[in-house]
Amino acid sequence: MPSYPVVLAVLSGLVLVAEALRPWRRSQPQLRRGLVSDLLHLVFNGHYLGLAIFFVSSKYIIPAIDGPLSTIGLHSWVYLGAAASWPPWAQAVTALVVLDFIQWWIHRLLHAVPWLWTFHKVHHSVVDGEMDWIVSFRFHWFEAVLYKGLQYFPMAFFGFSGEAMMVQAAIGTLVGHLNHSNLDLGHGPWRYLFNSPRMHIWHHDYDIADGRVKNFGIVFSAWDWLFGTAHLPDQPPRAIGFEGVERLPRQFFGRLLWPLVRAR
Repeated sequence: MPSYPVVLAVLSGLVLVAEALRPWRRSQPQLRRGLVSDLLHLVFNGHYLGLAIFFVSSKYIIPAIDGPLSTIGLHSWVYLGAAASWPPWAQAVTALVVLDFIQWWIHRLLHAVPWLWTFHKVHHSVVDGEMDWIVSFRFHWFEAVLYKGLQYFPMAFFGFSGEAMMVQAAIGTLVGHLNHSNLDLGHGPWRYLFNSPRMHIWHHDYDIADGRVKNFGIVFSAWDWLFGTAHLPDQPPRAIGFEGVERLPRQFFGRLLWPLVRAR
């Protein structure tokens, strides 16, 4: 199986070419302002941290806590064997669904808790003319720590394989790229299962009419349809961003420091 950097490069290249051939917003240039900063976000915010957490948890943390857990009757063969005996495809599908559901709830918290929203504003600093595949990784490093810690440690704890996690990371990367891409996707019955550019752009809506943010799904839109947070009009929003977005720095390191200063 290829390494994650190779997977990231290949998937990024494919979506980049697709945007060039069939752009949704034809007036939006691919070579735009802020592209270098977003490239740095892409390099540093890939699924590296999640895969690293999974590896460290599997190799060091879980063996270290095995002794204390066994004293209360929870032996490693119970939890580590939970998924280890499953076929690879079952592990990969289960990991994809479970991790996406966890991420859906974390995403809701990022909007509901004020100090978490301060960090999440980095991702919502995407404004008109910038919504494309590469901004899928424009977020603060604290989000990566929060998301990946709560996602990948349980997978290691229950014995999922590294290969299954790589497949999950690859699919998550591809769908994240597509959700933010300048591609007209999201028609037909599949919109009730999978997220899409047409649906996710409404999550970035500048004007929230009823005060409620919609469309928290990452890979699957089904969570939003199930919990009543889905919103999919025929036309895209008037504008994207949030009130005061112009005050957030546009440089990579400025974006990393800004929430830390604001959250004090």
